[in-house]
Amino acid sequence: MWNSLLHRFLTALIRRGDLTLIYPDGTTHRYGDGSGPPVRGALHGNDIVRRLLLNPDLAAGEGYMDGLLTIEGDDLYAFMSMIKNMNGKGRNPALRRIVKGLRRFKRRMVQYNPAPKAQKNVAHHYDLSGELYELFLDPDKQYSCAYFRRPEASLEEAQIDKKAHIARKLLIKPGMRVLDIGCGWGGMGLTLAREHGAHVVGVTLSKEQHAVATRRAKEAGLADRVEFRIQDYREVTGRFDRIVSVGMFEHVGVPHYHEYFAKVRELLAPDGVALIHTIGRMGPPGATNPWIAKYIFPGGYVPAMSEVTTVVEKEALMITDVEVLRLHYADTLKHWYSNFMRNIDRAREIYDERFCRMWRFYLVAAEMGFREGHQAVFQFQLAKQHGVVPMTREYLYAPEAAEPAPPPRPRRRTPRRKAEGA
Repeated sequence: MWNSLLHRFLTALIRRGDLTLIYPDGTTHRYGDGSGPPVRGALHGNDIVRRLLLNPDLAAGEGYMDGLLTIEGDDLYAFMSMIKNMNGKGRNPALRRIVKGLRRFKRRMVQYNPAPKAQKNVAHHYDLSGELYELFLDPDKQYSCAYFRRPEASLEEAQIDKKAHIARKLLIKPGMRVLDIGCGWGGMGLTLAREHGAHVVGVTLSKEQHAVATRRAKEAGLADRVEFRIQDYREVTGRFDRIVSVGMFEHVGVPHYHEYFAKVRELLAPDGVALIHTIGRMGPPGATNPWIAKYIFPGGYVPAMSEVTTVVEKEALMITDVEVLRLHYADTLKHWYSNFMRNIDRAREIYDERFCRMWRFYLVAAEMGFREGHQAVFQFQLAKQHGVVPMTREYLYAPEAAEPAPPPRPRRRTPRRKAEGA
């Protein structure tokens, strides 16, 4: 019965692509119109058939992790390409519509993210073995979209260019006080201090990231100019000339958007500039894929641009620039996947085969979401008043913009002259 129901479900759903699927009883069915690279898969056991019917978005990833769904040649790229290209092309069966509707209905509850829950969610992903991230990230451990000024650029070059691009948008000057919300392993904060003379406070909820970032600041001789804290952004006080947040907004949660931007407004100096760099969806609001929410980013959500701009305009902040980076993250993820596969034996030693299959599924699914899906990266530049950002974008691309500002020179104390007769 389950085999028959899944066959009817997939026949309605998959109208494009070329999928041949072998069922547990040995029967074989072909789906799609024959376009695109052929994909041949097999299901092992009746349980995966039932789970795919009830919740395919969750079951496909779990089935791959557990070896219950196998793909000929282990060609995840062809499989994910077919999945992304079939979306919206076939008939969405009633059961799937109901499941997706319930997911959207529950999203505000799922994304309710007070500080204790936020720290738990962060620990789930970012407090994994530090060595794991060294297997696929660049040397600066930039775990966010790179900026490929040249298609042939290396991952390290593109991440350096990403930080430089953001620094230009921040219009950093020596001596400015900068808040880095979601500072990761410290790469952005250290760059702004070392190359632009800023004084940086970076906050994270990850104990692993905080330990690494603090050690890096000390080793770089920048501990007097960069302070990293384990602190929720909602608990930060003071005023900052610049605020930067790279790859953190995806963890805020829709119910907290007003709280987030109200805090940015509170902390930003009157003539300040903020730069929020986040993954975004090029379409209307939606819900997080259940497999991603369970295994990769619990509490995470990729916002539609309308969800961000609607809140910003109500929080007395001006959007002075919006840039959409489209395929940059796809190319970043391609580099990460290649690095991970080159070091997969070490990853198996740190964790196990199931973890490696999970991580491969995550990296390929994410890449295809940007390459053939509806995801991009949004960079929102914000200010409180006119005049703090130039009227044109020429300042981003002028030759002198490529050169970081020199660090501030220490002030010389002029010895006081003694008063006559003293």
